[in-house]
Amino acid sequence: MLFFFVVISCDKGDETITTPENTKSEFISAVDISRYPEISRSNPIFYDQEGNRSDFLNILKENGINTVRLRIWVNPSTEHSGFDEVKQFSQTLKSHGFKIWLTLHYSDTWADPGQQNVPSEWEGISFASLKDSVYNYTEKVVHEISPSYVQIGNEINTGFLHPYGHITNNYQQFKELLHSGVAATRANSDTAKIIIHFAGIENSDWFFNQMTTIDYDIIGLSYYPIWHGKSLESLKTKMRSLSEAHDKEILIAETAYPFTLDWNDWTNNIVGLDDQLILPDYPASVEGQRHFIKKIKTLAKEVKNGIGFCYWGAELIAWKGSQATDASPWENQALFDFQNKALPVLGEFEIE
Repeated sequence: MLFFFVVISCDKGDETITTPENTKSEFISAVDISRYPEISRSNPIFYDQEGNRSDFLNILKENGINTVRLRIWVNPSTEHSGFDEVKQFSQTLKSHGFKIWLTLHYSDTWADPGQQNVPSEWEGISFASLKDSVYNYTEKVVHEISPSYVQIGNEINTGFLHPYGHITNNYQQFKELLHSGVAATRANSDTAKIIIHFAGIENSDWFFNQMTTIDYDIIGLSYYPIWHGKSLESLKTKMRSLSEAHDKEILIAETAYPFTLDWNDWTNNIVGLDDQLILPDYPASVEGQRHFIKKIKTLAKEVKNGIGFCYWGAELIAWKGSQATDASPWENQALFDFQNKALPVLGEFEIE
């Protein structure tokens, strides 16, 4: 029998939600391939690690990946990452046996700690209407796509739906908006796990202390050495302390690492310098990338409540050709080399 304890906070009258200790979830070995529907239109040819021509999704599945993370935008300028594309792609992924992890950005474009823009069709409405919009949109997504994991917002260090839901300037409104997304998820799925996602580890204690009244299941952290520090031991320590303090499962929601500092198109790459790496342990090499992800997987498994990791940008090859200036800033961090051959790092996604 499950027991739920509700403690009433004296200062704000909020409900502090704690959940009982449950059986640890299946380990999540995930990739984010949100841009693959767009990339696939260029008909790239992919090869497995033996050099055999193979289907992109089959390569992922055969290497032990069990979950695919997809971003979804409310009304993007193109169809990419919009509701229809994400729904259709999710159906394809499910037919291949993948679980679906949706990242609801609650924006028409990228949302991250520095940018949390309100969707254009929600601009200028009342706050009550905005809460309704969050609920109704989340309800539609969860009901029609039926994901296994629902991430309410993306890297919401500063809140989301700014300025209404800014975590420091409008904390109460931030909480109410978050509650709307959570309530819609719970009302439309008995099985979906809810993820709250924070970028990095600095200030994560403060952030998740603000989440005590939110009904969620999993703490998600982004970890990129270029932005979030170069100590994997600090990451492990923080994961352990956060999960124990809040009695939550925890995972690395985004990470990646380069297999080279070279490039395969003329789009500026995000990682291209030695001082952005963890040296000497993890050089920008095929083996350096593999060892980094092996360590990430091991770290997530060693944390008591650790339940997995997700590799961001697995699909981001230079799909527009070597001259493109508007294509991939990530081809040196993809899971395929410059000839679209699966890299050895894919072997680390298999869960023993």
